[in-house]
This record gives sequence, C-alpha cells and structure tokens, in this order.
Amino acid sequence: MPLGAARFTLQGGIREVEVSYLVVAGGGGGAFDAGGGGGAGGYRSAYNSETSGGGNSAETALTLNTGETYTVTIGGGGSGSNSTSNGSNGSNSVFATVTSNGGGRGAPSVGATSTGASGGSGGGGYEWTDGNGGSGTANQGFGGGKAGNEGGGGGGAAEAGDTDGNGDGGDGVASTITGSSVTRAGGGGGGRSVTRNGRHGFAGNGGGGRGAADYNNPGSPGTGNTGGGGGGGGSEDGVANSAGGNGGSGVVILRYPNSFSITTSGLTTGGEQTSGSDKYIVITGGVGGTVEWS
Repeated sequence: MPLGAARFTLQGGIREVEVSYLVVAGGGGGAFDAGGGGGAGGYRSAYNSETSGGGNSAETALTLNTGETYTVTIGGGGSGSNSTSNGSNGSNSVFATVTSNGGGRGAPSVGATSTGASGGSGGGGYEWTDGNGGSGTANQGFGGGKAGNEGGGGGGAAEAGDTDGNGDGGDGVASTITGSSVTRAGGGGGGRSVTRNGRHGFAGNGGGGRGAADYNNPGSPGTGNTGGGGGGGGSEDGVANSAGGNGGSGVVILRYPNSFSITTSGLTTGGEQTSGSDKYIVITGGVGGTVEWS
C-alpha cells in the first residue's frame, strides 16, 4: 500500500514524511536443564493495517521532518543459560519514539528460578518445578508456557508458548513491509527431560529455536534479525544437562514514499530498496545510530 506523499512544506523548506515501521527486539535466551524456551522480542508494527504483537492492531505511522536525525538501535539476542551462568533477556530495539522490549529468558537461571522472565514475549517455565511462563508486554507479545514433562515454550508475537503443544514456542507475526510476507518474533521451544519422558518443544514460526532433544545437545539458537527466542536445553536426572540457545537479534524496517531518500549513520543496512511507489530499508545492526530523510 503506498504511503502518503509529503503533506506539508514547512518554513525553511523542511518537509514532513510519513514513515511506516516494523520494530522487533532481540529474543530471550533459552534455559538449561530441561529449561524454558526464550520469549520472542517485542513486535511493533505500523504498516498496511497489519497487526502488532500481543494481538494489538496496527500502530500509527510516524510523521517526521526532513533534515532531522532519529535514533535507531537494534537489540541483540539474549544469551542462553548453562549450569554456571545465567541467561539473559534480549535487548530493546528502538526507532525514534518507538521501543520494543527484549524477549524474556527461559527458566531456570542459576539457582533454579522456576518462572520464565517477563519481556516483549515471556520466557517458558522450568520443567523440574512445573514452573509458569513469564508475562509478555501488552501490545508487543504473549506470555511463556507452563512447564510439564518438558520446559515451557517461549511466548511469541502472535500466540503464547505451549499453544500448539506442550513445550512449543508461540508463533510470530507475518509482515509484508518489504513487499514479501515474512514471519518474525517466534518463541523458543522448551528443552526435553529424558527422565520424565518429555518432548523437545518445536520452535515457534518466525525464527524461534527448537528445544534440545537430550542432555547431549544444546537448545537451538533463535534466528538472527527475527527476534526469535532461543530453545531450552535438555536434561536427564543424575546424568547431565545441556545449555539453552541464544536468542536471535532484532530488526528495524522503515517504509516511506519514494519521493524521499534516507541517509543512515552507524547502522548496518541492506541499502534503500523500492517496492511499488514506496522505498524501504532493512536495518540489521547498530546501537544509537541515526537515520535522516531528504
């Protein structure tokens, strides 16, 4: 859908440009020892009436001024946990006034925390204690799943963990902001407990990592630049356990009328692209970089 052209020319030749966006934060890390999957990074969308995370409707595109700089940060994925180090939530992604929250890590951390961490989407609970999932952020993502005979699935942008089956990560949301439909912000699957004959949770659609099948293998990482949560590690009581996978990094995608051009600084991008009567840019890396239109 074409965006609105420049609506006004302000004093000094400054023009207003309407910018649609998709802002996805980094996914949370999966947890060790039949741990929960990491929650997906928060998902905020303002394009073509497509939904945001957590079941929210599309947000409103931003009206910005040419010649002014606006900050962009791409959130990194959280680290998976193991028996000696805590995992972490994903980091926030930012565009101008829009912030998406990093996904929650799965449980446990060192010290066997039972409940997954809250975040953009929440991390899954700890298998050995049938722990609850962490909460998602309103209008960004869903909560993590409750553990059973496996770690709970991490929440995704489109659904809670365990929605599709015990231990499965929640699915992400599809967007056509680049002209093709791509699903992002899926939750990580929970890790398997061999002792309790659990299953290793499937990854949520949209870049989540699958949970580990046993203690010999770690949870799979979330896919980079999707905000997918990491998969939980596996476990067998009295034998060994394995680490959770890292969460996937986030992404910021901006779309605007083709009568404007963008300049970036301190950011990794795929360059300015054309789709119909609009342009778009995919930003895959950078902290505190800037964008500016002319």
